[in-house]
Amino acid sequence: MTNRALARVQLLLVVLFAVLAVRQFYVQVIAAPSIAARPFNPRHQMMNVNRGRVLASDGTVLAQTRDGKRIYPFGPALAHALGYVSTRYGTSGLERAYDAALSPADETGDPVAQAQRLWNAIAGTSNPERGADIVTTLEPAVQQALYDQLSRHARGAGVVIDPRSGAVLALASVPSFDPNRIDADFAGIAADASSPLLDRALDGLYPPGSTFKIVTASGALESGAVSLQSSFDDPGFFKIGTFTLHDDEGEATGRQTLDGAFALSSNVDFAQIALKMGADAFYDTMTRWGIGAALDFQLPASPARIPSKDALTPGELAQMGFGQGALLVSPLQMALIASTVAADGVEPRPFIVRQTVAGAHARSVFSSAPLTTPISADTAAQVKKMMIDTVRFGTGTSARIAGVVVAGKTGTATNPFGRAHSWFVCFAPADHPRVVVAVIVENAGYGAEVAAPIAREVLRTALQSSTS
Repeated sequence: MTNRALARVQLLLVVLFAVLAVRQFYVQVIAAPSIAARPFNPRHQMMNVNRGRVLASDGTVLAQTRDGKRIYPFGPALAHALGYVSTRYGTSGLERAYDAALSPADETGDPVAQAQRLWNAIAGTSNPERGADIVTTLEPAVQQALYDQLSRHARGAGVVIDPRSGAVLALASVPSFDPNRIDADFAGIAADASSPLLDRALDGLYPPGSTFKIVTASGALESGAVSLQSSFDDPGFFKIGTFTLHDDEGEATGRQTLDGAFALSSNVDFAQIALKMGADAFYDTMTRWGIGAALDFQLPASPARIPSKDALTPGELAQMGFGQGALLVSPLQMALIASTVAADGVEPRPFIVRQTVAGAHARSVFSSAPLTTPISADTAAQVKKMMIDTVRFGTGTSARIAGVVVAGKTGTATNPFGRAHSWFVCFAPADHPRVVVAVIVENAGYGAEVAAPIAREVLRTALQSSTS
């Protein structure tokens, strides 16, 4: 081989070595943090041996790692809120949202930290780094009560909130799954037609039915379209052009004031109220409530879906007045709507994680600032009175609790795919609300017959809880 040929080979080797060095520098230093953070990275999963715990508001362990395995003591009851950690399927729920905090500090790409760790190991002073614990607002007794009540039915969801702060006390969805068996069961539950992996409390979107009369009534009062003394006539049906809408099962509430129309849940009266408000005022009301906007929550949650105002017909506006038509909301959205009335017109910012704790250092991770103030305190007081009367003598009497004044609203939401969905939203004690409950049971019929008794039992448990 000539000297010139040898020089070319040497140059090629130098170039290849340089390319390899640059590539290695990029992978180990520049791209290392993002690669390490991937939930499917085997190194990331090995670090989960020292993953932090998830704790309830009272310190009860909700998730922890033991003998290299992630353990979920509450099993299916908290599967959607907590999520899971899997070497095969990654992470979900709080395990995903707070993965960076729960995972031990990753020193990939930090040669100084790696050298220090090596020195500590040689010196015999090395201790495995643990991830931070996260402290949630969840109350175990309330969570278990909500899940147990919902589990008597095929599909449903519920949310429990402290309206004073926005703290989520419970969050449940059925059907559920066992996060302790996620690797073994994932293929089956992913193929299940009932969608056990769907968090119906946050991502289930349903017509709200008559529970949405809370929003319609507040908007009509705020705009001056009606007052508590306004009267309406309900013969059981209402014609809008060639379209005729009806109350449920041929009911007719006759002549009522706004309070009576709300408590007895007249669709005919609320259709008239929506039309009297007009599309502009109705949509302005939804905008002020944040309905249709992204929900500011520590877990992903689907925003409500509302039809375009531009193409809205009078018949569609009338149906939206009592929570039907193309309007779709989540249980979390309805819990926030009830919380706003309970909190004198101030919509609290919901949160489910209170703080992260790493060793002796605790850090708050939520904002106490409210989301918005969609209605005045005076309007909230008037709507609260109507909700109290709903439970006192209206459609919500099945939610009564002895010695406690409960405010609530039933909903029976028709849908094109089967039997109506059963809704109930409520709060108590009505004079100084501490607990809000929103419940939906899919295809279960009247809200008063199915959802209201569930909400009553959950409300009873929450009021008895020492930290509520």
